[in-house]
Amino acid sequence: EVLRADVVHCHQRHVLLATLAALAGRATRKRVFATDLGGGGWDLGAYLSTDSWFHGQLHISEFSRRVAGQGDDPRAQVIFSGVDTDKFSPDARVSKTGGVLFVGRLLPHKGVDRVLEALPPDVPMEVIGRPYDPQFFELLRSLSAGKQVTFRTEVDDMQLVEAYRRARCVVLPSLYRDRYGNETIIPELMGQTLLEGMSCGIPGICTDVAAMPESVLHEVTGLVVPPGDLSAMRHALTEMYWNVERAQKMGAAARQRMIDHFGWPAVVRRCLSAYRGEVLEPVRANA
Repeated sequence: EVLRADVVHCHQRHVLLATLAALAGRATRKRVFATDLGGGGWDLGAYLSTDSWFHGQLHISEFSRRVAGQGDDPRAQVIFSGVDTDKFSPDARVSKTGGVLFVGRLLPHKGVDRVLEALPPDVPMEVIGRPYDPQFFELLRSLSAGKQVTFRTEVDDMQLVEAYRRARCVVLPSLYRDRYGNETIIPELMGQTLLEGMSCGIPGICTDVAAMPESVLHEVTGLVVPPGDLSAMRHALTEMYWNVERAQKMGAAARQRMIDHFGWPAVVRRCLSAYRGEVLEPVRANA
């Protein structure tokens, strides 16, 4: 397949197959690109630098490019992470009966415990995600006592879209350091659930961590709060739930930003430009 292709785009960087594809591309004069989606396996890159073997590194965020040490490398460009804006879309027929929505793995570095601590009793919240740590899940349940919190550990794709559509906002409060003192250097290469929620026309709330402020523009498409600041988080949750007009305005701006820069057609256009060797224009922070 590599030999038959015109361009090879590996959607995982730190795996042996990507490195072999890069070598095959060099031998056959085919252009090979790589995108780091996090994680990986055994690879020669653990022992020597293989960056120059690829014609380009296409990152899903500026943060990803920076932590890869490629901020000044002209071959490293940002294509952004894609979201299906047709599937994740607003529906005027769906009533905004929900409240704050969290979607993600129920793990300490995701910071959902901090949101539950900050959550006012009069603001409902829905937590969607699978518990991977029974002790942490019990903590989440105890923090939700006396509050309007619903946990859903099993939902299908359509149920997820419906949850986004009826929510007032989507929150992703990931942390570099969790409540147990554990550190995560790369908590979010982008923050896909923020993209999904904002594509459904609701504002995002996130911590000022990793790549998330690249999609949630403070006071434009949502609110960005300092990590671990319970007071700032409480204010953001209250504002996005009770200030309906402001939330609707931010939600509309979020939807448009997703279409313009994060929808698959936009990401594909940026990929095609990179394949042609063109320099991609950076997306303005206020665009």
